[in-house]
Amino acid sequence: MNKLIASVILFSAVALSAKAQTDFAQTPKGARYRIITHGNGAKIKQDDIITFQFTVKTDKDSVLESSYQAGRPAQTKVRPSQNVMDLMEVFPQLSVKDSALIRIPADSLFAKQEDRRPPFFPKGSFLNFVVKIERVQTLNEVIAENNAAMAKMRGNDSTSRLKYIADNKLAPKTTTTGLQYVVTRASAGRKPMAGDSVWVNYTGKLLNGTVFDTSVEPVAKTSGVYQAGRKYEPIALAVGMGQVIPGWDEGLQLLNEGSKATFIIPYKLAYGERGTPDGSIPPFSSLVFDVEVVKVKPMNKAVAKTAKPATKKVVRKAPVKKKVTHK
Repeated sequence: MNKLIASVILFSAVALSAKAQTDFAQTPKGARYRIITHGNGAKIKQDDIITFQFTVKTDKDSVLESSYQAGRPAQTKVRPSQNVMDLMEVFPQLSVKDSALIRIPADSLFAKQEDRRPPFFPKGSFLNFVVKIERVQTLNEVIAENNAAMAKMRGNDSTSRLKYIADNKLAPKTTTTGLQYVVTRASAGRKPMAGDSVWVNYTGKLLNGTVFDTSVEPVAKTSGVYQAGRKYEPIALAVGMGQVIPGWDEGLQLLNEGSKATFIIPYKLAYGERGTPDGSIPPFSSLVFDVEVVKVKPMNKAVAKTAKPATKKVVRKAPVKKKVTHK
C-alpha cells in the first residue's frame, strides 16, 4: 500500500513538473516566458517606448537587480532582438499591465566563456526576469511628455528664483544673459579681464538655502559640507576661459578686486538641464553664490598697462563644473 502511495506521489510530481515546463512558451533564441497576469491591452509593437518594473533572480531566488530597489522603472524602445538577453523577443508578446516570468538559459550566456560563469549559475540553470509593463507609448508621446515636464521645471525654477529675490529683499542688476547680481561690498580695485587670474572665496547654495560647496572653512563646518584634509582658501582660476560655469565667467568680470557680491545664476548659466552627476545640484537649478574677489593678477604686464575693462559680449559655452584648485 505504501509503495502504491509513493508511486502516485512520484507520478504526480513528474506530471506537475512536465506541466510547468509546457506552461512556458519559447522564443527562437531560447528565452522561455510565461504571462503571469494579463492586462488585456493591445500588444506592444516595434518602436513603442515601454516603461516597466523588473526583478532579476537566480533559480534560488537570489535577487541580482531590481528596478524596485533602484527606485525607478526602466524604459526602453522596442527594437529587433540582438541577443537572448535583451528580451526583445518577449516584449511584443505582452501588453500594458501584463506581468511575465522570463527565463534565460545560463548556458546560452556562457557558451563561449565558461571561465566567466559565476558559481550561482551552474549548468542547466536560468537567469529569471519578472517584468511588469507599466506604460506603452509612441516615441512622439514620450517626446511631448518630456517637453512638458521640462517646461514645468523651467517654470518652477523661474518662480523659485523670483521668490528667493523677494524673500531676501534683494534688488539685483540683470545682465543681457540673465545673470543677476548684487554687489554687497564695493571696491575701487582693478576689474579682471578675460585671461586674468583671480583668487576667489565663495559659497554656493541652492535656492532653498542648501550649501553644496564653499572655500570658507567655518561655513563648510556649519553647513555640514566640511571635508577633512581639504585646504580651505581662495581658489585660483583664469577668468573668461571656460574653466568655470558661464555665470562665474561673466560675473567675475563685473567685479573689482576686493569686492564682494551675490550672484543669482540661472540654470542655463550654471549646470543646465541635467544638473551635476552626483545629484548635489538637480536639473534646472538656479544657483546662488556669495563671492569675494580676493586678488586679480593681469595676464601680463603689457595687458595690465593698456587694457580697459572687458565689454565684449560673453560667449556662452556648455556648463563646465567648477574646478577647485588647491595650493
